[in-house]
Formats: sequence, C-alpha cells, structure tokens
Amino acid sequence: MKSAPLAATPPENSANLPRCADMTEVRAAIDAIDRKLVALIAERLHYIDEAARIKPSRDQVHDDARIADVLAKTRQEALRLGCDPAVVEAAYRALVEASIAHEFAVFDRRA
Repeated sequence: MKSAPLAATPPENSANLPRCADMTEVRAAIDAIDRKLVALIAERLHYIDEAARIKPSRDQVHDDARIADVLAKTRQEALRLGCDPAVVEAAYRALVEASIAHEFAVFDRRA
C-alpha cells in the first residue's frame, strides 16, 4: 500500500520534544521509548488473552474486518500526529500478526 505524502510541517508534538545534543542522548531516548512500548505491548497482550478466553470459537480469532479497522485507525492516528503512516502500518501489521498467533496459542491451550 502506497503511503500518502507527509505534511511539510513537523509532527504536532515535536515542539514538546527535546533536541538531542549527541547520539548518546538519541539512544537513551529511544531506549526509554522502547521500554514504554514493551509495557504497552504487554498490556495489549493481556487483552488478547481476554479475547481468547471470551471468544466461543477458534474461527473467530482471525477477524479480517477487525484487522482492517485497527490498521485504518492507526494510520489515521499516524497522519494526525504527522508521522510516517507507512512505518506505523508496517509496525501494526507485524503486531497484529503476532497477536493473532498468540491468541490462537492461548485459545488452543484452554481446551
């Protein structure tokens, strides 16, 4: 899927973000963000586990309409924030694929 061109203006939150003096600061900031992302993924996986517990049938685990909805919403959020929607979409496609695999595993263990 071809991404829309990025706006010429910086992301709306970039004015609130510090400028880094060197690569040490860049890497420290990215590491801090990565820790937050992992915590959010762990929280998201909790709800994937809940979905596997609640869904009555294994064939409900993979839901094309829900996948399309998640990708559309995250793409719109990327555009709203002024970041590259192609990067966000690629990350979310990988996250959704891994989440579905996780949900299948959880669903199968409950039997």
